[in-house]
Amino acid sequence: MKPSDTPSIMRFVLLALVPGVLMMLPWLGWALLVQVALAAAFGIGIEAACLRLRGAALKPHLLDGSAVVSAVLIALCLPPGVPWYLLAIALAGGIGLAKHAYGGMGNNLLNPAMAGYALVLVAFPSDLATWVVDGVTAATPLEVFRFRGASTVAEVWPHAFGVVGGIGWEWMNLGFLIGGLCLLAMGIIRWQAPVAFLVSLVVCASFGYDGGSSSSLGSPAMHLFTGGTMLCAWFVVTDPVTAPASARGRLIFGALIGVLVFLIRSFGAYADGIAFAVLLGNISAPLIDEFVRRKWA
Repeated sequence: MKPSDTPSIMRFVLLALVPGVLMMLPWLGWALLVQVALAAAFGIGIEAACLRLRGAALKPHLLDGSAVVSAVLIALCLPPGVPWYLLAIALAGGIGLAKHAYGGMGNNLLNPAMAGYALVLVAFPSDLATWVVDGVTAATPLEVFRFRGASTVAEVWPHAFGVVGGIGWEWMNLGFLIGGLCLLAMGIIRWQAPVAFLVSLVVCASFGYDGGSSSSLGSPAMHLFTGGTMLCAWFVVTDPVTAPASARGRLIFGALIGVLVFLIRSFGAYADGIAFAVLLGNISAPLIDEFVRRKWA
């Protein structure tokens, strides 16, 4: 049965993240769980402080689970073992500014997790530049691919990629895909935004892939199973607060973010760019709603 209250929905979202987290552990180590726990503690503390500053009651807002979900998403986006203060800054920006500065849950324009992540990504790029995957400290597969110079796909692939995506990252994305499909089957999320996001990303990648030359922009499979694609598709663009309200609007919203992710990955300064694509989509959501209302009302 589909849960109807916010705390129950948030608990199911957290449970749906478990397959992805379990897939991350063999590659990223136990530091990931420490970071998730620390982020959850920071998130609850920042949520409580913001509620007090706004003069709002701690109960039931502090216990609705939304702050914990945002905190966990931020923790999963950051390399395990980042300095604790970067985690705190990301959570303060996401929960404190992107959420409570707009009046709290249900009133925010920007996705809190992506806003917090983008803040530290811009402010502290060197601290987020490398990940320790399977005991090896290196740039992410998308960074290796994006900044490979004149190397062909075949030349760069063995250094960072597995069967279809980045080494380790393809399994992580599979885990989040499984969790997202569980949420979809339960009716907790709607299909339009994630499906439109993934389809538009595949279409763009199909046009940008030439078989593997030095100018190739990557295969559809690589884009689907590298970086934060599946986490974004099933746990970020499905946020009902920061997405359009109508079904048609969510299709446009998801497709827009997919195009932006591909463009930023292929031509931007950031190898993944999901956070920036989502925030641009969030800003566009009211305009999309208005366009849909005028076109199909």
